[in-house]
Amino acid sequence: MRIRWPRRVSGQVLAAQLSITAGVMVLATALFLAPLSSEIDNQAMHQALAIAQTTAADPDIARDLAATKPTPSGPVQRAAERIRRSTGALYIVVMDSHGVRWSHTTTARIGEHVSTDPREALSGREVLQIDVGTLGRSARAKVPLRARDGRIIGAVSVGIGYGSVRDQLLAAVPRLLLYAGAALAVGVLAAIAVSRRLRRRTHGVAFADISALLDEREAMLHGIREGVVAFDRQGRIRLVNDEAGRLLGIHPDATGRTLEESLPPGRTTDVLAGRVDGADLLTVSGGRVLVANRMPTKDGGAVTTLRDRTELELLGRELDSTRGLLDALRAQDHEHANRLHTLLGLLELGLHERAAQFVAELTNARRASAEQISERVHDPMLSALLVGKSAIVAERGVALRISPATLLPGRVVDPRDLVTVLGNLIDNALDAVAAHRSPTPFIEVELRAEGTTAVLRVSDTGPGVPPGMREQIFTEGWSTKRPAPPGSPDGPDAHEGCATVSPRGRGIGLALVRRLAERYGGMARVTARAGGGAVFTVVLPEALTGDDTPIHEFTAAGESR
Repeated sequence: MRIRWPRRVSGQVLAAQLSITAGVMVLATALFLAPLSSEIDNQAMHQALAIAQTTAADPDIARDLAATKPTPSGPVQRAAERIRRSTGALYIVVMDSHGVRWSHTTTARIGEHVSTDPREALSGREVLQIDVGTLGRSARAKVPLRARDGRIIGAVSVGIGYGSVRDQLLAAVPRLLLYAGAALAVGVLAAIAVSRRLRRRTHGVAFADISALLDEREAMLHGIREGVVAFDRQGRIRLVNDEAGRLLGIHPDATGRTLEESLPPGRTTDVLAGRVDGADLLTVSGGRVLVANRMPTKDGGAVTTLRDRTELELLGRELDSTRGLLDALRAQDHEHANRLHTLLGLLELGLHERAAQFVAELTNARRASAEQISERVHDPMLSALLVGKSAIVAERGVALRISPATLLPGRVVDPRDLVTVLGNLIDNALDAVAAHRSPTPFIEVELRAEGTTAVLRVSDTGPGVPPGMREQIFTEGWSTKRPAPPGSPDGPDAHEGCATVSPRGRGIGLALVRRLAERYGGMARVTARAGGGAVFTVVLPEALTGDDTPIHEFTAAGESR
């Protein structure tokens, strides 16, 4: 019957552990028994040596060997037998210098020549060996027998029965096997416990599926357009996919480090570390608006997903601007209808010259406002933004002024960044001014160039920003608006008197402004305006090119200048 190797990871691990445990125990037992046999042999030979030395040291035996004949009832035989019985030796043979026995367990062999070569012992050396003699295999020792004057007059040979040596070895084997069996049983139980735990952790996955699962995991994690960052229970990063590395600016070698070692302190780090609770948390990283969600894992770690909402935020702001423009157009349509009625009344009254003067005044005023902006701000996107915002703020009863110091050549490196900064600041100022009810509400915009540095300044007649909140309003998630009621659209930040930390939807506009400024190596700050209100200043180094040619315009050939 063919034995099939288990397919599950837990089964294969169990089989491998059992095989390894059994093999190790067999090898350890064999390696222990081999030296044990040699050690028991050595002990038996040294025991024989001790008996032989004790016998040879007896002066009566040496004296009787020189003075008597080798007989079965002689004094040497009696002394040797007495020592043999008291020590349990197999035999004690006393021989003279010619190798003739003077004692033996078999008295008939007394007077005969010994069966093994005695020359080494008679030459003065001690001999230890396992050998076969007339009484069978034994562990034996031979020592010289000396007279009182030191002359070698014979030798003493003592044997320990090899059967007793084997008995000692066999007696040790059951004990050793018992220990080995106990160790094997412990190893088997540990292997079974590990296998069960592994089966729970792997959900019964087969080895053949692991490679496919890993390939699919890598393809999915690094192919999706959503950032994924995984943490272990100590808060160390254990996985960062390509999109998360791009959004957060984390290098691939960040694996194994803590989040604080890979990212600067701020809201993004707090959100990823789980120090901010909530779902769909907004944060800003590197000028990008991200939506983060954190999910804990069973092993005590967590997985955070990130979605890039930068384009969505820009589209939302454009939609807000479009809605504002539509409201402004509706108001202008109403105002235009009133002006047409006024013009019709002048014509019906026959006041033709006054009607012509009325039309000229309206046309010149509108043209003068647009021309004033285009003359001072050469970039088409920025000037269009200011023209559109002027209509929106006018609808809300606020005047949009262009500072006399405004002069920005049309050589902006990335007009979209400046549009984002300026649009956020104007929207922020408009909400503040509209809520403050100033007698003469207005917003003043100043755009100027200092070499390749662009300086944007927006001042308003709102309530201003208290000194203690001038840094907090640039913090991600910090909103000075009261939370919007359910179903109402989220708006930009406004520097009103109250301030809250909003978990989502608010507190992004000014944080995005500062992040963009820092990305250019500049800064964003707010100060107090003389006469009341706030002044927001943003400095963007290297935001302008070194010439006066608008780089976003196109030649007839269709190439960017």
